[in-house]
Amino acid sequence: MRRSIVAGLLVAMVLAGCVESTDPPRPSVLPSAAPSPTPASSDAATPAPTDAAPSGTPPQLTIEPVVDGFRDPVDLAYRPEDPSTLFVVEQVGRIRIVRDGRLVERPFLDISGMVRAGGESGLLGLAFLPSGEAGRFFVYYTHRDGRQIVASYDTNPDYADVAAPGTAMTWLSMADRFGNHNGGALAFGPDGNLYIGTGDGGGAGDPLDSGRHLDTLLAKVLRIDVDQDAPGDVDPPYVVPADNPFVDRSGARPEIWLTGLRNPWRIRFDRTTGDLWIGDVGQGDREEIDVARAGTGGLDYGWNVMEGSTCFRTADCDEEGLTLPVAEYDHSIGGICSVTGGTVYRGEAVPALRGWYVFADYCSGTFWAIDPTKDRTEEPAVVAETDHLITAIAEDAAGELYATDH
Repeated sequence: MRRSIVAGLLVAMVLAGCVESTDPPRPSVLPSAAPSPTPASSDAATPAPTDAAPSGTPPQLTIEPVVDGFRDPVDLAYRPEDPSTLFVVEQVGRIRIVRDGRLVERPFLDISGMVRAGGESGLLGLAFLPSGEAGRFFVYYTHRDGRQIVASYDTNPDYADVAAPGTAMTWLSMADRFGNHNGGALAFGPDGNLYIGTGDGGGAGDPLDSGRHLDTLLAKVLRIDVDQDAPGDVDPPYVVPADNPFVDRSGARPEIWLTGLRNPWRIRFDRTTGDLWIGDVGQGDREEIDVARAGTGGLDYGWNVMEGSTCFRTADCDEEGLTLPVAEYDHSIGGICSVTGGTVYRGEAVPALRGWYVFADYCSGTFWAIDPTKDRTEEPAVVAETDHLITAIAEDAAGELYATDH
């Protein structure tokens, strides 16, 4: 399919034919807090509230442009104390501000001199501290030396449109031998902890076996507490929650919450149920959507024993103890290449979409929706077919959905 996009876009998802303005909504209130789950073992998932289920069938959507002029946008977020403003991550190492449907000229943060950008590397993820303290935010980027870095910055106290570079603090530094599968996903959970989605370290088929080992931070979703000071003079300064599933297992990294992932590209929490949704990029055959129900840690999604619901490399494999995807699609569909995980829509602008989980494919520009209360959907519903290269889907403070387009 011919592509004619010349500059990265921020786009909004709306019902076909229902929108006259392309300005983003300006919410006046913060979202209601999701229930705080009690972390539990993988066999003690919390059921979703009955009113969280969608009704009918998902509507067809139109993808409306909001603003362009970005250079390779890959993620977006909003700041709790400034809910009407969106912050867009550029892979080259910058964070840009979108306000009143316009791109602010001056970058909010520019660390391009520290970032190795290109391919699957770069500044990849952003999450603001929910408490809003010091306007602190966290970024996930590929350092010029190849390490994967999770760092925080505070906002300039005198000018909220600019970060304070001198406040930089490194929380995680992960050695990475290969240049691909760099993860980059960040999300704060309803429990206030920071969740971090890491890739398997790269190389075809996970040659490091990161998905099978618990002594590495790669191929995981990590869970750390960054909202309190670690006891003593500790580096890194985070606290590992005492109820993380592998805290007491000899040889395991205690930060691990979930394992067996290849390259989780976007993790998002459902603000109503607290469920954690993961888009995991496949090797060459299948793309998958995984879920960890609220408070559920310790799950193993199977990589590199399995790719999606099929055995990887061999015709027969041991599935015992593995958690299979709730949805997947294969590469027999034209133009398919890489899943972009989305989120469950909880906004008000598109009532017929409320309660559906929306995700996309980077190469084909196809959007799908599934019922998030089901543990398996065999055929996700196509809700839009576009020419966009979708790199992220996220919600604003009011729960409306936006996407970034390369």
